[in-house]
Amino acid sequence: MVNLQNEKQIILRYYDALASAKLEEIPEVCASYVSDTCLWQSYYPFEDQIGGKELAYNFWVPFMKSFKRVQRRQDIFFAGKNELGNEESVWVVSMGHLMGLFDIDWLSIRANRKMTFLKYVEFNELKNNKIIQTAFYFDLPHLMTQVGLNPFPHSLGANILQPGPAMHDGLYFEDQDFNTGQKTSKAISHMIDALGNWDNQLSLEEELSLSWHDNMIWWGPTGIGASYTIERYAKQHAGPFRSAFTNRKFNGHICRVSEGNFGGFFGRPNLTLTLTNSFMGYPPTNLAADLNVVDLYRRDGKKLAENWIFIDLLGFWLQHGIDILSDTLNRNG
Repeated sequence: MVNLQNEKQIILRYYDALASAKLEEIPEVCASYVSDTCLWQSYYPFEDQIGGKELAYNFWVPFMKSFKRVQRRQDIFFAGKNELGNEESVWVVSMGHLMGLFDIDWLSIRANRKMTFLKYVEFNELKNNKIIQTAFYFDLPHLMTQVGLNPFPHSLGANILQPGPAMHDGLYFEDQDFNTGQKTSKAISHMIDALGNWDNQLSLEEELSLSWHDNMIWWGPTGIGASYTIERYAKQHAGPFRSAFTNRKFNGHICRVSEGNFGGFFGRPNLTLTLTNSFMGYPPTNLAADLNVVDLYRRDGKKLAENWIFIDLLGFWLQHGIDILSDTLNRNG
């Protein structure tokens, strides 16, 4: 058993402090839990932030001003030591939705004065009882659809408010059996190895079945959408994705952790790809662009059963000369 209770409790106290803080108190809350040199990275349109107070003034204060009475509704919470490089590096992972009353415009998106959800995933690295690095990735297009905006022209999968794990067992507030987490890590590594070769002799569905249950669920981001079963995932995302891109370069991951039946990773960027065929309703550009991605997984037995995906699609398409956020807002006045 690896004891990660201290790090988990720090993050949970941080979340509670943010939730109960008045706007003017948020900078001090962030400074109390986030180191002065912490690197906070996120999705477009947010730039990197350094330190707790910069993070507070540029993200949390504007967000909490726009969204009243915010609840952090976690679906997955676990921790682990980074399996890549420094094994003493401890990360705590949280995924779910930030729900609040969208009362004041945010990022030029018009408020609807209704309960609204921001789907998020957060990786926090801790050292000496402080957060020293954060990846906070979120699905802004999903929030846009909730206020009546349609940022993308075409989606093969289902764009829905995504639930947590099928068994509702993703909140590991207590430490889990170490060997169970090792099995999850092994299953994720097997999947990465099996999917690393797009040119093997297996059919796509045969290849996927090496790592996935047939009734797998791929919870994709808004604009791509979610898919259920290997067959539909192959048709609705994996196949079109492979057909659209060439010159794929894997850039590696920054962090990969597992605990119990859950695990995941993030990179920045994970992949660099050249768009040589149409994708998501957009024509090919023959340009190479980076993808910043988070993957979280649930293992069931020897194979993976569920996968939650966060992709910076706004930042990705901006590299192709398409400003989806600005274009959508201008189109809707």
